[in-house]
Amino acid sequence: MIWVFIALMTAAAVMAVLWPLSRRTADVRTASDVAVYTDQLDEIGRDQSFGLIAPAEADAARLEVSRRLIAAADAAAAAAAAAGRARATSPLRRRVVALIALIALPAGAIAMYLAIGSPDLPGAPLAQRIAAAPAANQPVAELFARVEKHLEQHPDDARGWEVVAPVYLRLGRYDDAIKARRNLLRLLGPSAERWSELGEALVARENGVVTGDAKAAFDNALKIDAKDVTARFYSGLAAEQDGRKADAARIWRELAADAPPDAGWLPLVQRSLARVDPAAAAELEKSSPAAPQDMIRAMVARLDARLHDKDRGDVDGWIQLVRSYTVLGEPDRAKVAGDDARKALAQDPDKLARLDSGLKAITAGAPPAPPPSAPPAQDEMIRGMVARLDARLHQDGSDVDGWIKLLRSYLVLGEPEKARATLTDARNALKGDPAKLHRLDEGAKSLGVGG
Repeated sequence: MIWVFIALMTAAAVMAVLWPLSRRTADVRTASDVAVYTDQLDEIGRDQSFGLIAPAEADAARLEVSRRLIAAADAAAAAAAAAGRARATSPLRRRVVALIALIALPAGAIAMYLAIGSPDLPGAPLAQRIAAAPAANQPVAELFARVEKHLEQHPDDARGWEVVAPVYLRLGRYDDAIKARRNLLRLLGPSAERWSELGEALVARENGVVTGDAKAAFDNALKIDAKDVTARFYSGLAAEQDGRKADAARIWRELAADAPPDAGWLPLVQRSLARVDPAAAAELEKSSPAAPQDMIRAMVARLDARLHDKDRGDVDGWIQLVRSYTVLGEPDRAKVAGDDARKALAQDPDKLARLDSGLKAITAGAPPAPPPSAPPAQDEMIRGMVARLDARLHQDGSDVDGWIKLLRSYLVLGEPEKARATLTDARNALKGDPAKLHRLDEGAKSLGVGG
């Protein structure tokens, strides 16, 4: 269709040129000027006869009009001669102009289009253009791919690197995140924040290990801003990993002291400090708003809600839920969960068979499955609290209920080896108290780790 429109537009342009040429030009004369001046001479004579103008003034006026009349007559004669010559040559000129309009104009337009246009570019229907345009409901992955393609063509676009750097980190594309952070340092110059973000990406790539390159990045950040929170935290982590627990405790203690009361990162610093400072661990244990057992129960409750509301066909999730309730010492809830699971999987014989096999394994005391999934930060918090409970019991082993709670926690977290090692430690700690030792053995037996 585009070529049809182009042809029509070209034809219109040609006709605009040819239309005046198709009309025969009439003789252009100045007879109207001569007639006007002749009438003026007659009017001067009438005014003089009626006494409206003096004889001298009439003669002067008659002289001026006569002069103009002669000039107009001469101009009329010259125009007539020119018109005659034009009539003699006009057919040839019209043919030349018509030939130019019919051939040269379209040819010139086509040549210009081939030079600066894109004749090989395929057509883009409206539907395709809408599909190609970013939309509010366009998948984030597709939009992100567009940004990546843009950065391949424009590697000096700092704003683009700022956009993709945190996304790379969340997606686990650590090498790309490091590249983005280095490009930001190159394009925007060094700052404490940019050095810290580079160091954080380097740590993430090494699964939490503060390497030499990461430590150097954090050191550069602290040279610019000695109060940079991220750099200070990872400097403490580097000290802990190097075995310098006293230095790590000092760095984190100072960081916690400088933190505003509502700082979102303060709990992480406190938990890290508790790992290297027993006094801080005991203080945190007392001030913790929820015990490890409570948080574990919350995880199981979320799994229960998910299976009943959304993922009713998740056979592994049902087995995990029944096992969790069993380990938590709630046999009634475990039975209800098992009945609900059978109802949910009744239409799928294969899954139902897997469920029955899993429930039999639970009854036989098989090792527990991995715990319900939790967000990384929350999972770290739970495990940190369990570790602090473990540390407290190894310092003061007389709390039999604490030992049973620790056994249950390790089982729900999917760490049976730690549970069995804990049982051995608990028996050693309580061997001088037969009553507590008996309670421990009964509790361990109910959890499936006795014997």
